[in-house]
Amino acid sequence: MTTSTRGTGKVPAVLVLEDGRIFRGRAYGAVGETFGEAVFSTGMTGYQETLTDPSYHRQVVVMTAPHVGNTGVNDEDAESKRIWVSGYVVRDPARVPSNWRSRRTLDEELAAQGVVGISGVDTRALTRHLRERGAMRVGIFSGNALPDEGTMLAEVRQAPEMTGADLSAEVATREAYVVPAQGGKKFTVAAVDLGIKGMTPYRMAERGIEVHVLPATATVDDVYAVNPDGVFFSNGPGDPATADHAVSVMRGVLERGTPLFGICFGNQILGRALGFGTYKLKYGHRGINQPVQDRTTGKVEVTAHNHGFAVDAPLDKVSDTPFGRAEVSHVCLNDNVVEGLQLLDKPAFSVQYHPEAAAGPHDAAYLFDRFVSLMEGQRA
Repeated sequence: MTTSTRGTGKVPAVLVLEDGRIFRGRAYGAVGETFGEAVFSTGMTGYQETLTDPSYHRQVVVMTAPHVGNTGVNDEDAESKRIWVSGYVVRDPARVPSNWRSRRTLDEELAAQGVVGISGVDTRALTRHLRERGAMRVGIFSGNALPDEGTMLAEVRQAPEMTGADLSAEVATREAYVVPAQGGKKFTVAAVDLGIKGMTPYRMAERGIEVHVLPATATVDDVYAVNPDGVFFSNGPGDPATADHAVSVMRGVLERGTPLFGICFGNQILGRALGFGTYKLKYGHRGINQPVQDRTTGKVEVTAHNHGFAVDAPLDKVSDTPFGRAEVSHVCLNDNVVEGLQLLDKPAFSVQYHPEAAAGPHDAAYLFDRFVSLMEGQRA
């Protein structure tokens, strides 16, 4: 990525997809060029949480909601210390943000962090194109002297693909840290950071859990050095087929029978640890309005997603694994993609989405309580 000064809304910009489709618009955020995987997010709010979610590392996010930036940017809602998206695509950016917590405009924040974006794009047409053709590599180019279309397309096609990308270590914490329990400590959890969002350990802390957040490179010995009552594997970017280290650590946890909870990337890691495969979805699930059924209760919940890969596990039967029987516990009602796994003979489960509700909705908050129940049961 190369960037220069902030766009004024009059600087020309071009979005080039690897299949040759081109969209023209205006610079939004920093001026320069950037590359990544083009994906679309269907959330109508929560753009600040999306931008700062480490799971979006190396992705260019297309917002399907037409108006973006209406509430500006504040200092409270970021899910990490920086914006992780490679680029940002919006149709109609807000001219003046209106929110009592707003400190600056979204355009200013993108520019300050060197994130190249484009506005004035027909995001409906772009989303339909990605939905039909699938997520693909993309480049955004802005400035008053742009390369010719052939040169831009060649640069896009030279960019790395998401398949085979090992990215967790690039976004995870370098040093372990502790999020203290609120209202008295009840449990200790070792959380392996594969790209964790800030709200996740906070949700556990609300339930009396002291959370030790460990780097993605943590070993089984590092996990058990904190004497955990439970182990958590977080969300994160990249291809789960590359995450051999995390899979090995999770197998070590499963062998010991410690209560285990994984979300998003952690769900894919559990799938691999149990012997299932993973595969790349055509265009993934991204947004805060995805319908999922909890098959253990029959209830339907609206959930927050950000994943381009999924677990390949049978929906219609209980599977035998090296760690006992396992079944699919949650499924997406749009396309029957596996959205959760649980072991029947050990205290371990996972989901493919974000129960921390940052941003929204709160339907899946019960999953943290389910994790607490596993730890209570193990202690008893």
